[in-house]
Amino acid sequence: MAATARAKTRGLTLTMHPADGPAYVNGDPVRMEQIVSNVLSNAIKYTPAGGTIDVWIERENGEAVFRVRDSGRGIDPTLLPRIFEIFTQGDVTIDRADGGMGIGLTLVQKLTELHGGSVHAFSRGKGQGSEFVIRIPMLTEAPASVHQRPQKVTSSPNEIAARHIVIVEDNADIRELLRAKLKHLGHRVDVAEDGIRGVETIVANKPDLALVDIGLPGLDGYQVAQRVREQIGDGVHLVALTGYGQAEDRKKALDAGFNVHGNLPPRRPASA
Repeated sequence: MAATARAKTRGLTLTMHPADGPAYVNGDPVRMEQIVSNVLSNAIKYTPAGGTIDVWIERENGEAVFRVRDSGRGIDPTLLPRIFEIFTQGDVTIDRADGGMGIGLTLVQKLTELHGGSVHAFSRGKGQGSEFVIRIPMLTEAPASVHQRPQKVTSSPNEIAARHIVIVEDNADIRELLRAKLKHLGHRVDVAEDGIRGVETIVANKPDLALVDIGLPGLDGYQVAQRVREQIGDGVHLVALTGYGQAEDRKKALDAGFNVHGNLPPRRPASA
């Protein structure tokens, strides 16, 4: 297990407490792995050398429960109600000197909710460790095969028709969060992690819609929009994703070729 190796490298003791029997859920194996990996990585990152991390897999009241408890730096009680909000790291750095948690926990929450579950965080405060508890409904009986694929998500008649969407975003967590949500809604999704690949992916696929971050490596979002328009014209609806929402920012995006300037909450800088 990769987490065991990472914990050992950081001088931590990682102890697993398996359930007394199988706990089957109707879940996407890749997404479930991301949920588990992000929570464990968070515990490993914020637990000093010599600390402990305990992991329980339990069955409680028809739910599969994944519980991670560490002896790490803890979480300020004032932060707990917002711990799963995107870009909370500016506030976290007081207690989390390694730089905050970014969007990893937001991804955990969203993916857990897509599986019909919930996630909660607990901590008594600074220096007293933390605990994350994930609950996902169990299947009433074992599936025909433990390798069975999860049921395909279908859209209701009131939902919009499925579209082909390209996401151009260099932040892996944000990219994956958007992809998971859009695929859950029934859309076909392709992704690119930088501006150059973004242009190539959009031009090659000619999607219905492209969500393009402005701050990209290689080519920025404005250059992506300009090159897409030069190569395939108005055949794709381009949406700029950015934390800059002033009038001049919107004008610059529209002048570059975007159809929509989608202002996102800006990333708050971490404290020094």
